[in-house]
Amino acid sequence: MKKNTKLPGNTYYYFLPIASLIFSVAMFLLVGRALANNAVLRSIFSCQAQGLGGLIPTINVWYGQGTNLSFIPAGEVIKKVWLNDPSQVTMDFDGPVCMQFGLKPNTSSGDCKNSAANVIQLRRIQKLDIPGLPNTNNTLLTVITEAQGKNKLYTFKVIYKTDSPEYHTLAIFPDPSGQEGACARVSQ
Repeated sequence: MKKNTKLPGNTYYYFLPIASLIFSVAMFLLVGRALANNAVLRSIFSCQAQGLGGLIPTINVWYGQGTNLSFIPAGEVIKKVWLNDPSQVTMDFDGPVCMQFGLKPNTSSGDCKNSAANVIQLRRIQKLDIPGLPNTNNTLLTVITEAQGKNKLYTFKVIYKTDSPEYHTLAIFPDPSGQEGACARVSQ
């Protein structure tokens, strides 16, 4: 007995749902990839941003757009900031920050007691000629924050970029509770 291998009716009827599914999956992957490439927010856990995993975190700065470094999700207040090479980046804050000058800094007086910034805004500028500073492709940003009476030290490698911006904010989130390995040491 010979089986009828011919599909009854219109064969497109059976293949249309399969083609539609393939098309939908392809579109989902393409759109997801485009959204990932145009992300406006990057996030990192506090322990990762502190370098406790063994890697120095990076933050990119581009011409024409500032890059925000936000400690709002972590609930931390910025107490002090250093930028090793100020010749290509400007900094602004969303509130007062400790400004110290001279040989004997005093963190318990004046504006150091009243520091209340949670966001640093970095903006790439044309290189200024500052005598004594070498020509580099990056610099180091150091940030001291405070939350619930405890200080934290963060260091970020600031990379000067010339292409299209990939994001505009790097947000620092509190460390995940109960998740071992979130900041496991990474061998370099």
